Amino acid sequence: MRRGFLYLVAIMDWHTRKVLSWRISNTLEADFCVEALTEAIHKFGPPEIMNTDQGSQFTSFAWTDRLRRSAVRISMDGKGRFLDNIFIERLWRTLKYECVYLHAWETGSETKAAIRKWMSFYNHQRPHSALGGQPPALVYWQRNDINQPDQQVQRVA
Repeated sequence: MRRGFLYLVAIMDWHTRKVLSWRISNTLEADFCVEALTEAIHKFGPPEIMNTDQGSQFTSFAWTDRLRRSAVRISMDGKGRFLDNIFIERLWRTLKYECVYLHAWETGSETKAAIRKWMSFYNHQRPHSALGGQPPALVYWQRNDINQPDQQVQRVA
């Protein structure tokens, strides 16, 4: 935005780099982070491990309680350990250079709409070099089709 700040959180699958959910907020409260986490768990199931930095949102009771209730192991980066969270940091850099720095949105609604469009592009169209030039969503669904057989087949077996 031209004036003010907005804060963005994304829940990402590390293997495929697919953004499972994201939220934007004009405050640093933990609520928008927990909403993104809840959406990702609801749509895709709980991860085995959730890695974050040590920001106040991710050390809050609301965040850690949501993870514990879903039986998710919590991993937090050590102080100054940017490499522990390199995939999300790389997403932020790409988003900034391909979208945010190219615009001066006037409102939070404009910003949110533009980021929504970019996130869809990122997940479904943008080739990713670490994925053999395929977009993250394609690799995510291919991987999950192989690793998680159809529910009908599981019941019969």
